[in-house]
Amino acid sequence: MIPRYQTVLFAILVVASIVMGVVLWQLRARAHERLLAGQDSAPTQAPLVAPAEEATLLVASDADNSLMTQMLSLPLPPSPGARAKAVLGKLMELYAMPNAAHPVPGGAASIAQVFLMPVPLDSGQPAPALTKPPRPGQPGASGSDSGPQLAVVNLTGAFAAGHPSGLETETLTVLSICATLHANLPSVTEVRFLVDGQPRSTLAGHADLTRTYLAADATPTEGNPQ
Repeated sequence: MIPRYQTVLFAILVVASIVMGVVLWQLRARAHERLLAGQDSAPTQAPLVAPAEEATLLVASDADNSLMTQMLSLPLPPSPGARAKAVLGKLMELYAMPNAAHPVPGGAASIAQVFLMPVPLDSGQPAPALTKPPRPGQPGASGSDSGPQLAVVNLTGAFAAGHPSGLETETLTVLSICATLHANLPSVTEVRFLVDGQPRSTLAGHADLTRTYLAADATPTEGNPQ
């Protein structure tokens, strides 16, 4: 004969098993509902990408120290500062390609940031002194201001360290950046350079990075850069 306590214990185990089964079934049903809800809320379309637009690159050539115009179709974001960064990134990609006419390593990652700031309307006033890039939210930092603009191009330290040294090759890089900015953003009339967010005397020992470049003057006659 089965002892009474064993019968009671068996009954408790059976009830506990049933309860656990019901709980597990409910948890499974809820998990399935959450999975279906997540699928329903997932986007049904691919995220939008920037539309392709025609960009003008002034590409340097070491063979004759010239800047040659090259038209490319690129996906360009609407923000002027982001557009400037994208165009200059493509320019740096061309320089990093094998057999480039102006070989410079680094590629698109060489351009850390591009900031646009208003230029003083009084031509007699000096351009604003820059010790660091403007913070987001500062006037002109987003490039939304109208009128002549100063572009602050923040290069990476790795790009400056790997750039070939020499007056002509460094000057061609600087001029091509200035000319490309002006060609795609005509409101950019002046260009300044930083490296890792800090002022730097030269690019790789020769080209002056302490001065403000006039973008229009940086666009030379092809085959005869100034």
